[in-house]
Amino acid sequence: MTYWAHSENDYSERHRLAMHLDSVARIAGAHASDAAWRQEAELAGKLHDLGKYGDLFQKRLAGTESGLDHWSAGAYAALMHFRSVASALAIEGHHIGLQCASPDALSSRMRTVGSGASPMGPHIRLSDQDITRLLARANADGIDPNIPEHVALPIRPNAMRYAIARMLDVRMLFSCLVDADYLDTEAHFQGGPEGKRYRDAGLSLDAEAAARSLDRFMTQAVRGRGQSSDAVTAVRADLWKAVTEASTDGPGVYSLTAPTGSGKTFAMLQFALAHARQNQFKRVVLAVPYLSIIEQTAREYRKVFAEKPADFILEHHSLAGIREAKSEADKLDDAERQRRLHAENWDAPIVITTNVQLLESLFANRPSTCRKLHKLRDAVILFDEAQSLPQHLAVPTLAALSRLSHAYHSSVVFATATQPAFDTLDKDVRRHAVSGWQPREIVPMHHRMFKQLERVQAVWPAPDEALSWDDLSTTLRDEAAPQSLCVLNLKRHAHALLEAMRGTEGLCHLSTNLCTAHRRAVLDEVRVRLNPAHPQPCRLISTQCVEAGVDLDFPLVYRAMAPLEAIAQAAGRCNREGRMNANGQLGRVRVFEPAPDTGVRRSMFPSFAYFQASEVTLSLLRESDGVLDINDPDVFRCYYQALYGISRPVEQNRDLTKAIDELDFPEIAQRYRLIDQEAIQIVVPWQRCLAQFEQLRDQAASGINGEWMRKAQALSVSIYRPRPDHPAWGCLIPAQFRRGGASDEWFVLEDLGGQYYDEILGLQLPENQIVMIA
Repeated sequence: MTYWAHSENDYSERHRLAMHLDSVARIAGAHASDAAWRQEAELAGKLHDLGKYGDLFQKRLAGTESGLDHWSAGAYAALMHFRSVASALAIEGHHIGLQCASPDALSSRMRTVGSGASPMGPHIRLSDQDITRLLARANADGIDPNIPEHVALPIRPNAMRYAIARMLDVRMLFSCLVDADYLDTEAHFQGGPEGKRYRDAGLSLDAEAAARSLDRFMTQAVRGRGQSSDAVTAVRADLWKAVTEASTDGPGVYSLTAPTGSGKTFAMLQFALAHARQNQFKRVVLAVPYLSIIEQTAREYRKVFAEKPADFILEHHSLAGIREAKSEADKLDDAERQRRLHAENWDAPIVITTNVQLLESLFANRPSTCRKLHKLRDAVILFDEAQSLPQHLAVPTLAALSRLSHAYHSSVVFATATQPAFDTLDKDVRRHAVSGWQPREIVPMHHRMFKQLERVQAVWPAPDEALSWDDLSTTLRDEAAPQSLCVLNLKRHAHALLEAMRGTEGLCHLSTNLCTAHRRAVLDEVRVRLNPAHPQPCRLISTQCVEAGVDLDFPLVYRAMAPLEAIAQAAGRCNREGRMNANGQLGRVRVFEPAPDTGVRRSMFPSFAYFQASEVTLSLLRESDGVLDINDPDVFRCYYQALYGISRPVEQNRDLTKAIDELDFPEIAQRYRLIDQEAIQIVVPWQRCLAQFEQLRDQAASGINGEWMRKAQALSVSIYRPRPDHPAWGCLIPAQFRRGGASDEWFVLEDLGGQYYDEILGLQLPENQIVMIA
């Protein structure tokens, strides 16, 4: 009898089960490369669909059966016959996700399978209750899953010690299996009379050629950059030299500490490419904390590699237009289809993604999310603005990244001007990963660079000094320089100050309430006004969104009291190019306390963690006689040490710690969240792009696809998903999919009277403060 794995493709060809199992084992083994658990990955490939040898499953393919569990039989065989816990977990999870790996939970599920029932419950049946019969049929079909007795099985997730490291090993094996299964299944359904047709592989990273492209680009950029001071130019050259010299080291965890405005964005890329060439890495992955800057970073990197094919750089984030129904795939052109396929498993030389996408994948349990993880081996993984990593996730995150670097021939780089003192958490990290967290500094002379690039002087508030919005408005309008930036912690504060300054010449506003195109237009106007050849009045009132990846150069910056790293980021928009130094002056950063608008100080900040870090800043300020030097890296180290002493990152998120100790993959995936609240995307009718909005609105009614999502980025605003009874739903129309059904992520704003999208403030929904992202 011939056993089949999948139904007929478009050419009426069925997929032989033995061929599928052998192919998946081969591909999974190739993905595993020289990992200690390669043979276990191959075992998982051979056993993952063992249950399909059951008669009931063959009837399911014929359409006469349903409600079958075909994965538990393979998991049972892997554990009970071949002693591989990791293979059993991967096989069990390749449809339903990785399950709890504690000895009691795993044994209970396998006892259920041994008794002839599915762990999924009475509503689903095993495809065959006799595991021995299934193994015999597989053996008769040429499948030999035996592992020699002397081969060690190094992954034992029931060992409580180093739980995060061991669980990452399981996820990496799981990734190899899932990707291999998807690839082979896809090849069958894309195949023709000649057999399976595998997708084209992604481009390979020629690090040497890529480095030459970067070198050419930087040569032209330096030649065209005439406005920077000699000190800034010298520091950028020193940074370039430092990252190039450090790139000759081997794989490991690194920190890259350099002043704001010193050229970290391209220096990181230089290190990554030179380091990849030195260590034969296969790809570069860049993670950034905010969607608001990912497009800008991708645009700059694409300029570097303008001569490369479009898929040399892959963007993977919630606005990239990747998510789309499989039924639409055959309607895409070849280039777009390849982009979608490569995004599924990060098959590209350079991947630009978000912290959320990358880090949550390291703690995920779902097959589609974990599928790409094996592509993080043999890679340089860059984290820009590393200070944005949430404290309550610091220890598990560092442990996972440490294991990734230590065991999988990768390097992890934390780049920032305000380097967190994560090395002080080394002891806690070692509880979960033996390699701990002791990063090598790529720029050992960064203290000198900060001194060379001293471009600003911070002015701190006196004790109990607070400014009302009217007082601040008067200062900005009448007493301050005609060009100034004011950064506030909350949108309601920005709105209050804007109202107080109404009618002021050169008044501009920036926040994430503005759609991407609107923000870009505001920044373009600001840059025109700041042009030193033709300076014009410019008072920019902004939320924190201006502090990350936005290249602006003001002579004066006002910053509401905040965490010290946020104050430093705001200072990075002051005298950025060092032009004031030529006249013997420094830019001024005035930190101020807004007068309370409620009786609770905590309500003046966007989150408790933000409030707590701000209080640490105030405490250090008092201890330092009212002066903190934001140009001194040692000050930041003291700040982070004090912050960790108060916030105790290791004791935060006890539910996640408990889930890790219990090896509970589903619970960990639920508890490890960089962003607690889910966001949705709203396409808004900004007046300057009204024709584009109307076109997107009409298409949203007839059916959206990935191309629509990418075009909609420019006119979209992200908000937290409103509660079901929130009045905002009354003006939000869900976009429709072409296959039918409504999107739960993309919405179009119905704003016939123009009351919900303001030309200055942006999106203004009913009960706005509840749903807006700070």
